[in-house]
Amino acid sequence: MSPVYAIDIFYLTLTLLVTVAYQLLGFAIAWTFRFDKVTDFTGGSNFFLLALMTLLIGNTFHARNIVASVLVMVWAVRIAGLSSFLYFGTDSRFDKIRSHFFKFLGFWIGQIIWVWTVSLPLTILNSPAVSDTRNGGSNPSFGTSRDIAGIILWAVGFIMEAVSDHQKDYGRGPATRHILESKVALPFIGGDADENSRMLCWWGLWTLCLSPTTNGQLSPSLRAAQYSVVVSPVFTMLLLMFASGVPSAEKPQAKRYYLKTHGPGPNKQHPDAWPQYKEYLNRTSLLIPIPQTIYRRLPDWIKKTVLLDFSMYRFDDNGEDGRRAKEEAQSEQRA
Repeated sequence: MSPVYAIDIFYLTLTLLVTVAYQLLGFAIAWTFRFDKVTDFTGGSNFFLLALMTLLIGNTFHARNIVASVLVMVWAVRIAGLSSFLYFGTDSRFDKIRSHFFKFLGFWIGQIIWVWTVSLPLTILNSPAVSDTRNGGSNPSFGTSRDIAGIILWAVGFIMEAVSDHQKDYGRGPATRHILESKVALPFIGGDADENSRMLCWWGLWTLCLSPTTNGQLSPSLRAAQYSVVVSPVFTMLLLMFASGVPSAEKPQAKRYYLKTHGPGPNKQHPDAWPQYKEYLNRTSLLIPIPQTIYRRLPDWIKKTVLLDFSMYRFDDNGEDGRRAKEEAQSEQRA
């Protein structure tokens, strides 16, 4: 059977329309029922839907297309299933916007952009433009160096993400567990496994999807299209580094440890919580996995430039961050 040519040969319009409709449905449910779990489910399942839909209507079923689609669907199941139903209840990201229609809608518009943009490498690969070999597409034999490298990158990222999920779950256990066991980083290496893993997964998928360009016979315009969707892993990196990833996780987490020691009602079971956490941060890279014994000895300028541990990620206990944390805690205690 021939591929389905739907609206455009790259499936860009079709996948955008499906994503907009699906996310707005999720928004309607979340807004009406104040149900936070639907957000991660809708995001992850949207990736699954686009991967399956473009594979089926592309109707070429080359080995590379199947493998890449399955990898995206496996990753999507983890996001939609584990994140939504096993680990999280209400989502603190929405505490300040849940009751504001347009602010809450803004989050869902952002999720539309995220899903559609990050899915682009697979969308383009599964489209007739690239995979219909009878009409200018190309399908080099599966097993190129980029196929192997892409699968390895994805597998390493997925394993790191699984470890991250396990450590998150373990950290939510009884209070008798060590206070730092809830901090997600691979032992002895450092780096926030949750953020690193997503970056690796999507760099791996882009690399895997690129083989028709690097090893096939595509036209210059089609090669340009495949190269241009590097926007997917780059967008993922920028999002995690400057928006919803590290910035929204690191300082709030540091604030919790700081208040356990310096808040108006410190947890007496952990009087050394903040000193221990500061020591952990001093030896642990936030983004780039590197042995902690090496990281500890590096000068600050290397950490803040080469290793991307920007000051914006760090909680300043002796400055504005510490003062504001104490004031907010005191205000909440009086209330």
